[in-house]
Amino acid sequence: MFAAALTMVIGGGTTPAEPTKAVAVTSLVKEGRTWHLKVYSVAMDKEITVEVQRPADESQPAPNLYMLNGLDAGEGTANWKTQTKALDWLADKPVNIIQPIGGRGSYYTDWQQPDPVLGVNKWKTFLTEELPPLLDRELHSTGLNALTGLSMSGTSVLQLAEAKPGLWSTVAAYSGCAQIADPVGQQLVKLVVETQSGGDVRNMYGPPDSPMWSQNDPVINAEKLRGTQLYIFTGSGIPGADDVQYYLNTVPGPMGGVNLALGMLIEAAVNGCTHNLKNKLDSLNIPATYHFDPVGTHYWPYWEQALHDSWPLLAKGMGLTN
Repeated sequence: MFAAALTMVIGGGTTPAEPTKAVAVTSLVKEGRTWHLKVYSVAMDKEITVEVQRPADESQPAPNLYMLNGLDAGEGTANWKTQTKALDWLADKPVNIIQPIGGRGSYYTDWQQPDPVLGVNKWKTFLTEELPPLLDRELHSTGLNALTGLSMSGTSVLQLAEAKPGLWSTVAAYSGCAQIADPVGQQLVKLVVETQSGGDVRNMYGPPDSPMWSQNDPVINAEKLRGTQLYIFTGSGIPGADDVQYYLNTVPGPMGGVNLALGMLIEAAVNGCTHNLKNKLDSLNIPATYHFDPVGTHYWPYWEQALHDSWPLLAKGMGLTN
């Protein structure tokens, strides 16, 4: 089962080499149709948990739908499994649902150096070079992939698509700020990495004037999205009645109001980022499907609906008839 591994040699020089380490599945626990994998990442030199929901018919090759989580990267309760019924809704689809677990506040990118709090993050390498060929072999997949992300990972999925054009046929980004190199975008990244996760963005992309910010900005590098089917969603930041009830009931008292205001501000900022992405893509004649919701703050029911709405495009990219 685990014979298929992407070998990546570590080390060099003329001294005797240590045993070769390779990207590989190191353990597998099956729980019904859910496979709990441990995958060794050479880039991060550690095991990464990868949750896979297999299709009902495992005898036929199926495409892979990668679903990245938001801020807590699946480590806590702010994830697709806990906050939505998305996995149940997808259960009758002939796809492998792939959820990497880990990377809180990392933006699923390659950091230039380890962070004292968030550790070593080489998620771009893991998600574009290490994991896909391994899963294609282990799951006997069709080799067709789609990618979704929300909030933090709504930015990441665009970065990953630009880093490896053609790897994902369709990419769906829900409420992610596509601009990171400008002051507003950098502040949103700081909110996620520093305020909410305790890391230091200087360990990720360096100081604000570092060229790494521009090199990883999806808007600046939008030309690399040509040929990828895109679905882009954002709300307006204007709360509906359900939004208000959700925030105030989740955290009673003054903090509920604070969280509501934060959800409004984040989504309003994301809305601006997304319009700028649209303007850039339009200027390059790169098509995309957009859904600008006239209402909506930064929370899960909107992203679950966006998944439903984007499914036809995701299915098309994976070679399915929907």
